[in-house]
Amino acid sequence: MSNLEEIITFTERLISEKTKTHLTFLQKVILLECFSENSKNYEQIALENNYSEKYIRQVVAPKVWQLISGIVGEKVTRNNCRAVLEQQYKKSGTPQKLIVIPPIAKIVLEFPEGQVPLDSPLYVERTPIETICYQEILQPGALIRIQGSRKIGKTSLLARIIAYSENQNYSTVHLDLERAETEIFTSVRKFIRWICANATQQLNLNSQLDDYWDEDVGALISCTNYWRSHILESISDPIVLAFDSMDKVFDYPNIAQDFFALLRSWYEISKDILIWKKLRLIIVHVHDLYIHKKYQSPFNVGLIIKIPPFNQTQIEDLVQRCELKLNPNELTYLIELTGGLPYLIRLALYYTISNKFSRENLLESINKSEIFNQHLHYLRVKIQQDFQLWDSLKQVVNSPVELETEVAIKLKSLGVIALEGDQAIVSCQLYQDYFRNFIGE
Repeated sequence: MSNLEEIITFTERLISEKTKTHLTFLQKVILLECFSENSKNYEQIALENNYSEKYIRQVVAPKVWQLISGIVGEKVTRNNCRAVLEQQYKKSGTPQKLIVIPPIAKIVLEFPEGQVPLDSPLYVERTPIETICYQEILQPGALIRIQGSRKIGKTSLLARIIAYSENQNYSTVHLDLERAETEIFTSVRKFIRWICANATQQLNLNSQLDDYWDEDVGALISCTNYWRSHILESISDPIVLAFDSMDKVFDYPNIAQDFFALLRSWYEISKDILIWKKLRLIIVHVHDLYIHKKYQSPFNVGLIIKIPPFNQTQIEDLVQRCELKLNPNELTYLIELTGGLPYLIRLALYYTISNKFSRENLLESINKSEIFNQHLHYLRVKIQQDFQLWDSLKQVVNSPVELETEVAIKLKSLGVIALEGDQAIVSCQLYQDYFRNFIGE
């Protein structure tokens, strides 16, 4: 193996170990050109690989330099990339055995349900959101709140923060409240013991719940004592405690008030008590309608990350990764149809490639096909269960209108509307056409 090949392989191994991702074929081409004696410019790379120069220059290349910069801890550009990597390679010493990572072959799309896998080449970063979260989770006593509408990418972002934390040798506890049995929500005591038991198991500790549980002092104090004296004392590294689907707790007011007060108290004491600084909290939720006793709530403190729909650059990036060629008019049509909502875009791209819609009527086929029917039916049934939501959506479909705050938040959490100032509008053409036709019928 030549020295050049060893450096490239060394770089790929670093990226794989620290980010759990691999270079795409196009990223690898750009990196290889940095080491070439007759290096090609972005225009030549684009021409040879059938991409636009703008896409190479503004999307792919900057991500390569950003990725490598994060790995080596200094700013990397096309001009200094070779020198920086050669220096890193020399510092590391020649590895006894290098893991050769083959170039990524043709994209294979996974069905767009649930979290985007960590190793998926189709995860689109919403720069600088990921970087901000990675920096924040390193802070003692951090609390990150990830908020966004249904199917917009909250859990996928959470998975990457957890993976980053584990790469820092942090211990992690991931609790998806949608997976908890209904019985767990019948009392504060059962709910909090469920959290403690799961955390104990995920951290590979021996359970001592009964030793610390004192009915006389109550569930909240018992839980706090258990976390401080058993969990935090037993583990030297920081611990990330992540709650996915926190909205589930809103359905149980008898639990919500005490539980949210508990999380807020942990956040507050982490400012002053050293051992609590090891605890880092992440809360993933759709909306924050919980407004009672707001000063005891975790929903008005910490870092709030609101996940937006994809912008045009991100959509163009994803389309290119799927090896589709759309002209500017077609791209505009796709954006208007989906409103940049990730699930709708990925669903369209998945069926486009799987069903091989003809290039001539590609977008017309997407719009007229039945690929969105199940999703649209779910939304309609969900909204019709609440007369106030359904009546309000009827108004928005006809023209922008100001809605009551609670109604607007609920419709926005479903991704059906967007807010422009005080005015609610339908979030995309697909929803506009569907609900307008359904209401008309």
